[in-house]
Amino acid sequence: MSKGVVYLVGAGPGDPKLITVRGLEAIQRADVVVYDRLASPRLLKHMKPGAEKIFVGKLPDKHMMKQSEINQLLVDLALQGKTVTRLKGGDPSVFGRVGEEAELLVDNGIPFEIVPGITSAIAVPAYAGIPVTHRDFTSSFSIVTGHEYPNKTYSSINWDNLSQASGTLIFLMGVANLEFICSRLIDGGKSPSTPVALIRWGTWMDQRTLTGTLTDIVDKVRAANFQSPAVIIVGEVVKLRERLAWFEKKPLFGRRILVTRARSQASELVQLIEELGGEAIEFPVIRTQPPSKPEAQQKLDDTLTQLSRFEWIFFTSVNGVDYFFQRLQKNRVDVRTMSSARIVAVGPKTAEALAQRGLVAEELPAKFQGDEMLAAFAKELRPGQQVLLPTADIAKEYIPATLRQMGLQVTEVDVYETVLDTSGGSEIIELLEQNTIHTITFTSSSTVTNLIIALQQLGADKPLELLQPCKIACIGPMTAKTAEEAGLKVDYLAEEATVASLVQSMYSQA
Repeated sequence: MSKGVVYLVGAGPGDPKLITVRGLEAIQRADVVVYDRLASPRLLKHMKPGAEKIFVGKLPDKHMMKQSEINQLLVDLALQGKTVTRLKGGDPSVFGRVGEEAELLVDNGIPFEIVPGITSAIAVPAYAGIPVTHRDFTSSFSIVTGHEYPNKTYSSINWDNLSQASGTLIFLMGVANLEFICSRLIDGGKSPSTPVALIRWGTWMDQRTLTGTLTDIVDKVRAANFQSPAVIIVGEVVKLRERLAWFEKKPLFGRRILVTRARSQASELVQLIEELGGEAIEFPVIRTQPPSKPEAQQKLDDTLTQLSRFEWIFFTSVNGVDYFFQRLQKNRVDVRTMSSARIVAVGPKTAEALAQRGLVAEELPAKFQGDEMLAAFAKELRPGQQVLLPTADIAKEYIPATLRQMGLQVTEVDVYETVLDTSGGSEIIELLEQNTIHTITFTSSSTVTNLIIALQQLGADKPLELLQPCKIACIGPMTAKTAEEAGLKVDYLAEEATVASLVQSMYSQA
């Protein structure tokens, strides 16, 4: 069997978007990803299907696996012919012990590559509004291990020289030894009033910053029960934080938000949440697919051969547009057979999906709900007109029922169906039990219903009790009604049925 290859990858300081392009490629091609607790678990979603993940992280009170065991694990996996990605927080060569791992790989003749990462020593202060250099304060900085034990017989750190240095001092892994670090710096001649900052879980949603001086920072840390992992910054640049702090000022900072939308449509919602400082956790409780029932397929196919008879076609979702045109293409139906129909879209995104296919929808109403849409065209909708509604198998009855009451001839066809998806649900249950999910977003009635069913199938006896501490955000009144009928209190309601409006509601209505 040929030997595999090992990628020793720096995962960056925590924010998954700070991974390098090369690092992301290594995750995507890996057969096995070996990772620690400082590498964002959200990076693992980029793994290829079937790839194995192995956690070897070190917690403050215990080690999951000794370093020598991790070194040997990488060798053993590579000798099985596997492509292995060792994912390490920050940069692997900055106190990441990458040299030890690489040496054993060399001893065993295993090819490897070191992929640098953005070190937390620079990125974490930047996220707290503290540049490590500034022309008015210092033009140099030093990165020092804070993990050296105070009772060590011989110190590899020259504390006297370090104390006299005018540059910024950055200590990694030093929270437990903070008192020792401060006393050695003061004893070496550093002014007791020198500013100090500790940044915990920097670049993460949980980021927290504590500032003080060499004299009082130890007492402040004890009073706040400030724990590792944290980066320690010593120097005048800490004074810039008050003016330059930016990350913690984002409107959704510190909030973990559950996204229940189907994965194929979740990207926009996830991106908006993260741009505003929140952490988006995806749990796509629904998955869309073409109709599976033969009778639904037959009705759809028959209808597509009669498009010329319709005077109106109402599209109520992007999914409806996508699956409708997929079926048109599969059946080789010419889109020009729709030429006599007026095309209506509920919402700008649905209209955009139609525009991408060369169809311009009728002018949209000010709001994007079914009732506003029908009111906008009430004067032009006449009894006897033929209307086509390409929808989901669980579509609400409001629009077709109202059209029929107005005397129109309505044909409903299922162009897609939604099915329950519980993949990754055990992690969601754990987060809910720990009360670490702050808000849950619902973009359709089916996401409400399916989330509750998914939690029940995953073993939650009382799903509503799990959800009760969370804020609930809904994209529209029909979705909100479903949530309330299920026993949930709706805290945020989008003014328009758009993802942007939904996200805005979570901070403008707070």
